[in-house]
Amino acid sequence: MNRDEALALVERHLGSSANLMRHSLASEAVLRALALKLGKPADEAERWALLGLLHDLDYMETADEPQNHGPITVQRLGDGGFSPEELMAISRHNAEVLGLKRESDLDLALTAGEVVTGLIVAAALVRPDKKISELKASSVIKKMKDKAFARSVNRDHIRLCEQIGLPLADFVALAITAMSAIEDRLNL
Repeated sequence: MNRDEALALVERHLGSSANLMRHSLASEAVLRALALKLGKPADEAERWALLGLLHDLDYMETADEPQNHGPITVQRLGDGGFSPEELMAISRHNAEVLGLKRESDLDLALTAGEVVTGLIVAAALVRPDKKISELKASSVIKKMKDKAFARSVNRDHIRLCEQIGLPLADFVALAITAMSAIEDRLNL
């Protein structure tokens, strides 16, 4: 599956939700930047980006059923040429699946990326006077720890971000930079 096919699939399943489209595009940019930062070859970084774009295909149907979020996306991808490792990472990316030991860098990156991109978008939405590029990593991290701001983000979610191989502040800064590069497409 190439990027145009993936984008068409995402638009078909998530196009009616501006927030989900924004999150998918942000995840694509962040996963690409993260793979490159971790020293992955360019072709693997593009693969990570593609999986970041596709990871939430089933969200509209499974929002109330977290156990089904991920596995249904894997079914939708069918024979898209994805490896078993890639399909496993998508099926397990949901932050609700915290008890699992992450099997690969990609598995961990999709899960941690879910937390970080979601919080950056949320931080931008509550500060409409600021662009993503104006956000500071320290303010996003502070919001990560503020339960009133993000009930779904607990210490376990933050630990997943810290396990990616970068200090948390560096990971958040990398995500802000990646998302800033596509800020016009995110409509924030």
